[in-house]
Amino acid sequence: MAKYAGFTIIEVLVALAILLSLLAIGIPSLNSFLVNIRVDNEIYSLHRLILTARNSALTKNTRVTLCPLNSQGECKNLWHNELSVFTDSNNNKKYEPALNEQLVAQKAAIKVGDKLQYGKTRIGLTYAATGHLSGWGQNATFSYCPADHSSKSRGIIVHTSGRAYVSENHKNKGDRKRTGAKIKCY
Repeated sequence: MAKYAGFTIIEVLVALAILLSLLAIGIPSLNSFLVNIRVDNEIYSLHRLILTARNSALTKNTRVTLCPLNSQGECKNLWHNELSVFTDSNNNKKYEPALNEQLVAQKAAIKVGDKLQYGKTRIGLTYAATGHLSGWGQNATFSYCPADHSSKSRGIIVHTSGRAYVSENHKNKGDRKRTGAKIKCY
């Protein structure tokens, strides 16, 4: 009598049940992991853009603005859109190539549904030639809040001195500012 190699239907069903159980446990964790990666990528991309703006102000010895531009080249409070860094010689928060203002860098728009804010109503961040923030009251927090995952919100705190700090996780209870306040979007 010949002996055949293979699996019985019961063995296949047991293996399939184990595989489906592992997937059911792992997929929610995978989703959380992917959200964390997306938030970290956006925060560190924005942090690099802020550093680029500050360094450009210092090296070009002129004002440099970071903001979302509308189709007329004006800064608007639409932080979910593409962000631009440009020299702003007349400090009007408007990109004007005719005045020899230079576009220094850009960052793509964030994922649809996520939120990015600078303070509550700020339209732009301007660095003076010294590397400090230009004007009174520009220090604030960039808040990045992923859709349906507010506990994973992160921020970048920008001080009047021009330095920018990425928020840190506080005792595994979500990211906080240095004051201990939670990062939140309005």
